[in-house]
Amino acid sequence: MKPVKVGICGLGTVGSGTFNVLKRNAEEIARRAGRGIEVAQIAQRRPNPQCDTGSTPITADVLAVADNPEIDIVVELIGGYTLARELVLRAIANGKHVVTANKALIAVHGNEIFAKAREQGVIVAFEASVAGGIPVIKALREGLAANRINWVAGIINGTGNFILSEMREKGRTFPDVLAEAQALGYAEADPTFDVEGIDAAHKLTILASIAFGIPLQFDKAYTEGITRLTTADVGYAEALGYRIKHLGVARSTAQGIELRVHPTLIPADRLIANVNGVMNAVMVNGDAVGSTLFYGAGAGQEPTASAVVADLVDVVRAMTSDPENRVPHLAFQPDALSDHPVLSIEACESAYYLRIQAKDHPGVLAQVASILSARGINIESIMQKEAEEHDGLVPMILLTHRVTERHMVEAITALEALDDVVGDVVRIRVEHLN
Repeated sequence: MKPVKVGICGLGTVGSGTFNVLKRNAEEIARRAGRGIEVAQIAQRRPNPQCDTGSTPITADVLAVADNPEIDIVVELIGGYTLARELVLRAIANGKHVVTANKALIAVHGNEIFAKAREQGVIVAFEASVAGGIPVIKALREGLAANRINWVAGIINGTGNFILSEMREKGRTFPDVLAEAQALGYAEADPTFDVEGIDAAHKLTILASIAFGIPLQFDKAYTEGITRLTTADVGYAEALGYRIKHLGVARSTAQGIELRVHPTLIPADRLIANVNGVMNAVMVNGDAVGSTLFYGAGAGQEPTASAVVADLVDVVRAMTSDPENRVPHLAFQPDALSDHPVLSIEACESAYYLRIQAKDHPGVLAQVASILSARGINIESIMQKEAEEHDGLVPMILLTHRVTERHMVEAITALEALDDVVGDVVRIRVEHLN
């Protein structure tokens, strides 16, 4: 059987890794796929010294790959929204299958892309778009197909996890660790997507759609970054038996779907709380299987290439099959997607960590408890520290039971209006993941 011809668009970190893995493991891959996979064309802006492309034809025009009649599968690894979208839609219009690692493209334009792919009877595979080399999309879409998924929670941005790990383990400040992450290549010169939760929200949007059978709705995801976290809060959380992680949470409730990324206290004895450095982990809770944990390298040249090549193998196996009998892009049949709404953050429910800076006066704690009680917020535990020498203020740290965000916002507004409370009340959500 003649080999399947692939065009790789983008020969950066992931593109070069994909080329190298395909070349190095060609025999093993062919044994799995049932036929050879040959890179027949590459689109790149500049040569990559990590990749010996030999005699493989090279072009600077990515759209030329989509228009090449010899190409069966286009691998999109250029990133971004605009040109990547044009490339993918052109490839689909030309009847070519697509493999992509572009989480932003899928989260924002996936509904359109999948609809066009169904019209043309082609496959769009995107395992590498979430959590690098961890096969969590395949697990959710296929391995857990018997389950009603209750919730998904993940550490799905390695940069943010590296920063929080260093802050906890070494007592370093956020700006200090961010500078090191940039020097090590973990964070971009503009780290906004990583530290403000946008990258994680792209990935969580995809996971939630597959978990709950809803259309992709990135615009409704709530994002909150880690830039305001202090070593004091990291230390207080540790003293209370928790770790702070930048967590993506998608939960199905009777009212709708929670879709949120934010700093989160997690009990220190949970496996996911002990995922450190640049590693990723995703927990999935299903009604039949219970809780499962998927852990591994969430980025990097060959871990991500592993997922890209796995998608290529899947496409080769399925490309001659009846399009109506393939695994649906978002796990559920397109005409069976749910209109269950994505909730605003005000309607989401969680427990909370509160840090209040108060004047050293009697009765302050009673006022705080009264404000919380009036809004139906129960206190689980309280830790009160000695007055700080430089300003004489007393840090009060509280953990609450679960309550809606709306009620907590009302309570914090009332707390900050007290004469004896100084500055903003620090609020971090708490998830027990049980």
